Parts: sequence; C-alpha cells; structure tokens
Amino acid sequence: MRMQKAKGKRQKFFLFNVIGRIVGFPLITFAFLLFASPLFSQNITATAELDSNSILIGKQAKIKLKVEYKTDQGNIKIDFPKIADTIIKQIEVVGKSKVEKIIPDSSNMSRLAQTQTIIITSFDSGYYAIPPFKFIINGDSNKPIETAPLLLAVHTVAVDTTIAIKDIKPPIDVPFNWKEYLPYIYMGIGALAVLAGIIYLIIYYLRKRKKKPVPEIIIPKIPAHITALERLEKLKEEKLWQQGKLKEYHSELSDIIRQYIEHRFYIHAMEQVTDEIMYSFRTTDVSDELKMKLRNILFLSDLVKFAKELPLPNENEMSWNNAFEFVMVTKKDEVKIETSQPVKTETITEEKPQ
Repeated sequence: MRMQKAKGKRQKFFLFNVIGRIVGFPLITFAFLLFASPLFSQNITATAELDSNSILIGKQAKIKLKVEYKTDQGNIKIDFPKIADTIIKQIEVVGKSKVEKIIPDSSNMSRLAQTQTIIITSFDSGYYAIPPFKFIINGDSNKPIETAPLLLAVHTVAVDTTIAIKDIKPPIDVPFNWKEYLPYIYMGIGALAVLAGIIYLIIYYLRKRKKKPVPEIIIPKIPAHITALERLEKLKEEKLWQQGKLKEYHSELSDIIRQYIEHRFYIHAMEQVTDEIMYSFRTTDVSDELKMKLRNILFLSDLVKFAKELPLPNENEMSWNNAFEFVMVTKKDEVKIETSQPVKTETITEEKPQ
C-alpha cells in the first residue's frame, strides 16, 4: 500500500512538473516582455536643443535633434519627424541636415546617437512655443518618444525715437588700383590685335586676288537700212491690206519710213508732220523724185489714218514699192568696227551727211 501511494505521489509530481513547464514558460516570457518594454524605452532618449532662445526678427536659429541609445539593444530603427516648411505658423524652416550617427561620448562606446540640425527663422515678433518632436522606434507609432517643448523669443530692432534720423552714408571712395584694370586692358589689346589681323588678311587677300580681264562684248549697231528693209519684208508677208486692215498697214509703213529717216538723216520724223519732214529734207542730198515718192507715202498714210481714205490695191502696193526704193537709194554703208581688242561697248552713230 505504501509503495502504491509513493508511486502515485511521484506520478502526480511529474504531471504537475510537466504542466508547470508547459504553462509557465509563456507566462514568464510574457511577463518579461511586459516589464522589459518600458525598460527598453527608458534606454532611448530624445532631446531637442535651441542654439539660441532669443533671435532678432528675420535672423536664424538652429534646433539640434538627438536620439541616444545603447548598442547592446540590437539593430534599432529610428524614424525622425517629418519636417515641413513650417514648424508652426510663425516659425519657418529654412533648411535641415541629413540624419547622422555619432558616438556622443568617446569614453563610453556602448552608446550611439543619431542627430539632425534644423535651421529656423521668424518674421513675426513674439514668444512662440515649439511643440515636442516625436520619434518612432522600430515602426511602433503607438509608443513614440517625444522631446521636451521649446520656447523661442523673436524680437524686433529697438528704435530710439529721441535720436534724430541720420542721412544715408554716401558711397565710400575706393582708391584707384591699376592691378584691377590690367585684365580688361589686356583683353582690349588682344581684341584690337585680332581685329587688326583680320583686317590685314582681308586686305592681303583682296590684293593677291587679281581679277581676270573680261573682254567687253562689242555689239555693233545694225545699219538703219537693214532694219528698215527687214521690217518692210515682214510687213509685206503679213498682207494686212489684203485682209482689209488698211489703217494698220499704212500706219506700220509710215513708222518704218519715219524711224529710218531719224537714224539715217537725223531728222525727228517721229515727232513731225508730213510737211515738216519734207521741209527738213530741203538741205539733204536726195533727188526731187525720191522726195516726191516719200511725200506720197506719208500723205497717203495720213489720209488713211485721219480721213479714213480707202486706197486702191495698186496704191497700197505703190506705197510699199516707193518705201523700198527710198531706203535702197538713200542707204549708207556703216563703218566697220575692229573687235580684235576689247573696247568699251558704246553705240556707234552715223555721221550727218554733208
């Protein structure tokens, strides 16, 4: 009986021991984490310091953020607060540095720190409270670490109204120093040298380049009688009077003779009437018979143009024949022009008959 009771007690002790181990380990672990969490957070400190608690309006101040912790806590991830353009409405952020890791105390290598510098300014005078900065440890946003709030005083420049207003100081005269102007002098001399070189090269090139002599083309004047005869032949081929175009026929015939007279006898026949032309021929070496034929050509042309005369076919042919004969008899051979050497192009005029 005693042996059975002892055996039963040993079995109960073993059973309670196993149950205690199974149930007790999670409880111990939970209790450790529960009490270690505040202990862990107590080993991490966050501070914010102003390099100056008082600034003039528009001046700048620096806020140094620092988070310090032990190295034996493993790999700790610290998220610094997101800094916008302003901390509060009256305090503006001018700039900020990157987060850096440092060893705050060289005698204690077991502690590390992460720091960041924020540059601030303000354009409104007054006293402003800077709220605490929050740091997230290992992504746990429910338990952030905060710094203590800061106080910043922004003052304006004191103005003493009892003192009279002073004039603005005039510009200070700086003594002349040649050394300051030497670079500009050298640059000017260099620019003039380059310009002189360019001008010299242009002049040298223009002098070196010789223009090839271009022979001038001589266009000899066509003799007056050749032009007149060609126009008479063309007028004959057109057969204007045969088509009933009497006015056009006699007008063209009159123009041919008048232009021939101008170039051959230098009489302004295009501007004169028939009587004036005939009067101008009194001093020319032309037979009376030719003068009479010339008068008949011009007089018949005037009748057709102005009096609407209708000449007979033989009269039309007679006018053309008289014009042809007048040109052939009074034509003058032109002086031949030597073109072996280049000469200037000019119009060669005929000499007036003596």
